[in-house]
Amino acid sequence: MPFAARMNFDFATAARILFGAGRLSELGNVARSWGNRALLVTGTRPEPGARVTQLLRDAGVTSHRYPVTGEPTVAAVTEAAMAARAHHAELVIAIGGGSVMDAGKAIAALVTNHGDPLDYLEVIGAGQPLLVEPLPFIAIPTTAGTGSEVTRNAVLGSPAHRIKVSLRSPRMLPKLALVDPELTLDLPESLTATTALDAITQLIEAAVCLGAHPMTDTLCREGLLRAVEALPRAVRDGSNLEARTDLQFAALCSGLALANAGLGAVHGLAGPIGGRFHAPHGAVCAALLTPILQANLGALRARDPRGPGLIRLRRVAHWVTGRRDATAEDLIPALQALITPLKVPSLTRLGVDVADFPELIRQARRSSSMQGNPVVLTDSELLEALKAAG
Repeated sequence: MPFAARMNFDFATAARILFGAGRLSELGNVARSWGNRALLVTGTRPEPGARVTQLLRDAGVTSHRYPVTGEPTVAAVTEAAMAARAHHAELVIAIGGGSVMDAGKAIAALVTNHGDPLDYLEVIGAGQPLLVEPLPFIAIPTTAGTGSEVTRNAVLGSPAHRIKVSLRSPRMLPKLALVDPELTLDLPESLTATTALDAITQLIEAAVCLGAHPMTDTLCREGLLRAVEALPRAVRDGSNLEARTDLQFAALCSGLALANAGLGAVHGLAGPIGGRFHAPHGAVCAALLTPILQANLGALRARDPRGPGLIRLRRVAHWVTGRRDATAEDLIPALQALITPLKVPSLTRLGVDVADFPELIRQARRSSSMQGNPVVLTDSELLEALKAAG
């Protein structure tokens, strides 16, 4: 081993994972084991929700649908938790993208943990632990990006504070992650690209962050090997089930890895940016990825040239390029070659105001993701990265 791997670690995930094409058909019988009344959290598209409703009905489970429009807010999930109580829901099922799954996780937690939601929120709240087990929660992703189906937090917007924050607890891990790649076949090219780049960002950050360990390294390696090869194929041909399956598996790996290792400065900045400007999370991560990697590389070369950070970046370069002789410096052009054809918008095209960069950096400093970055970046280094992404 080129450096001493951290062999003292914890690992936790969803109680059960069902992965594979066609697995959605198994939902009804599994859901019925937790109850006969479900709150069904969906996105704006009616088709996935209609199919789940029928599967539940066939299994004798009644459902009350709660659609999520846009990224979830503290107020919206509080309202939905009240609706779940009124419906006497015994479980919560979410089918959709990362926002829908985050909403479902938060709703399941707030149904059983009463009081002001601010009691439990990070950054803007008291960050108190959840004392009561949430309702059983089933997560069904329809995008291949966030890995939220196996994470223990829900990202919520607070318009009053102009920021996104996390509701976080080990109790929030889903009882079931049902991951069916067939549900991603109708994703448009742009959403395929940005969600996959979110997963790739998560895999890279989890591989180089301070909390990385051999278990998460294994997940990051497998996820990156699949995602880098599958993304161009899925964008060219959205009906390619093999490519969709690889991207879905990579996203699952990214969720497993980040939940047990952590993330870094890309996600540290993405939270404040998304909360302040309502920019799509995956697109923000894609815009920030190479500028932050460049900042990390320069800072590590200058301040920790013999530390594990550079070794980890070189290892990621091996996985992304497929070359055993790749250096840490080779990682950035390899990623740029992957990202450039996808026409990812810059931060300014996403509506981010350059004048707000200093405030975004100030808010990012308080995030748990920023604490996991492999090197402490100065304000000037973060500012240069934001300018490069803009």
